[in-house]
Amino acid sequence: MALKIWLKRILTLLLALVMFYAVARFIDVYTGSIIDGARAPYVQMPTPHSVVVRWQTTDETIGSVHFGTSPRQLDASVSEPEATSLHSIQLDGLEPDTRYYYAVASSDVQRQNPDYDSTAGRWFQTLPLAGDARPTRLWVIGDSGDPGSVVNNVRDSAMRWIAEHPRPGYPDFDVWLALGDIAYRSGTDEQFQASLFDTFGAQLKNHALWPVYGNHDDRRWTYFRLFTLPEQGEAGGTASATENYYSFDYADIHVVVLDSQDSGRDVDDDMLQWLQRDLADNKSRWLIAAFHHPPYSKGSHNSDNEGDSGGRMQDMREKALPLLEAAGVDLVLSGHSHMYERSYLIDCHYGSSDSFGQTNIVSDGINHRNTDYIKTAGKQPHSGTVYVVAGSSSKVDQAPIDHPALPVSMLEAGSLVIDVDGYQLTSRFINDKGEVRDVFTIRKDVDYQSDYGGCNN
Repeated sequence: MALKIWLKRILTLLLALVMFYAVARFIDVYTGSIIDGARAPYVQMPTPHSVVVRWQTTDETIGSVHFGTSPRQLDASVSEPEATSLHSIQLDGLEPDTRYYYAVASSDVQRQNPDYDSTAGRWFQTLPLAGDARPTRLWVIGDSGDPGSVVNNVRDSAMRWIAEHPRPGYPDFDVWLALGDIAYRSGTDEQFQASLFDTFGAQLKNHALWPVYGNHDDRRWTYFRLFTLPEQGEAGGTASATENYYSFDYADIHVVVLDSQDSGRDVDDDMLQWLQRDLADNKSRWLIAAFHHPPYSKGSHNSDNEGDSGGRMQDMREKALPLLEAAGVDLVLSGHSHMYERSYLIDCHYGSSDSFGQTNIVSDGINHRNTDYIKTAGKQPHSGTVYVVAGSSSKVDQAPIDHPALPVSMLEAGSLVIDVDGYQLTSRFINDKGEVRDVFTIRKDVDYQSDYGGCNN
């Protein structure tokens, strides 16, 4: 009898400890997800005819945005219907592929007398119409959430290279992608402030960040409170009805952003069902996909290990890749492993690294160079894909980096600058010292006929 009483007491104590931990965890998540304090204006979800401007104030006020095509003539304005400290205003009726200048106001005095000088460097560019052929530059950062000298050097090196290689008549860059884990260690508002808004403030005021949902971003609710994302297909693509995954069109590029962290990854789940519809509707010349967990990596995460990251890498490889490759995807970008890894032009490899072979290589390089790939133009299924792991924008880990599908692998911090012009895509990995450490090009040729035998080799 005494033993039963003691067992009951122990079970009661354990239950109390579990309940205490659950309540403490909820409080920690809730408080860490509170968004407060002042935050400078930043641009979100541009489309050909609209954009969202967001900012924060310490007090609740009625905010407004003044905008125009000249920095000294902000003739149009939109105001909020009621006072708030978290300001988000959508500007509609804009012209495609056009630069607008803007200023924000958060008081009656500012709204009546907007300070045009405050627009210094404050502008945004609307998206071109889908299908319009124009040179496009993408800047891609991965796992950028650890603020400090590494990410600062990565940022500055990329911006310096971009400034030294301008495109007259076009912005410094057009599309900005972040491959997840934007705020270490647990995605709190304070951590987002340090790793994103303090680190990339100069870029955020002009360029919308298109984020990928990472595992560290998933530890709080802040991510979805900070970003405005096209769940209704506002920027092109098929409506996903969620901000976890989405797509958008930029000129003749279709970008698909998937959630490898929190959404169901089975073919019958909502995300991959949506993906199939979105890919079927795509009419763009180029197809790029981005998600956090890499299908191939021998970096700080091992894609062969079924238990690593809850099997998410294996799931994306086995379930998402066949759909993407059947749609002719050209480039797949991931983070999560804190190094740089890049594949051949490959296809139909859905197993572990020891099953990768020559039959999976569509091309190992033209003219005996492993940096120049050619494929036929159009949406030809299984025409070859380059896979890039670029998760080293704020930290670098030690790892074997010896996956047979990834002939270019290096333990270096950096980011990607990708130029797409007509039928050519060129990607450069620029390290934190400003050195271009890897370059590859994908060229599309309507007359090219590959001798690749396909998945049934």
